[in-house]
Amino acid sequence: MSSKTVEIMIEWLEDNFSNSPTLPEMAKYVGYSEYYCSAKFHEFTGVTFKEYLSKLKLSAASESLKSTRSRIIDIALDCGFSSSEAFSRAFVKEYGCSPRKYRSLNRKQ
Repeated sequence: MSSKTVEIMIEWLEDNFSNSPTLPEMAKYVGYSEYYCSAKFHEFTGVTFKEYLSKLKLSAASESLKSTRSRIIDIALDCGFSSSEAFSRAFVKEYGCSPRKYRSLNRKQ
C-alpha cells in the first residue's frame, strides 16, 4: 500500500466523519482488508483509525462551537456523536473543559 492510498483513506474520512464511518467501510472503499488498512493507517499517521476519527469529529465540533450559535446537542449530533453525554466526555478528555465552557472562552466575534 502506498502513501497515496493512505491519503485517499484520510480524505475519505474527512468527507464522511459526521456519518460515523467504520473501518470495514473504509477498507471496502480502498479495496484492502480491514487488518491491512488499520496497520498501514497507523503506520503512516501515527494514530489508530478510531483516534483519527475522534480527533476529526472533535475538531469540527470545536470550530462549530466557536463560530455558530447552534445548540451543543445539535453540534454533537452533526459531528457524528451518538449523544451529548458521549460528546461531552470526549470533548473534556481532548480539550480539558466542557463544550459550553470552551464556547464561552473561544467565541469568535
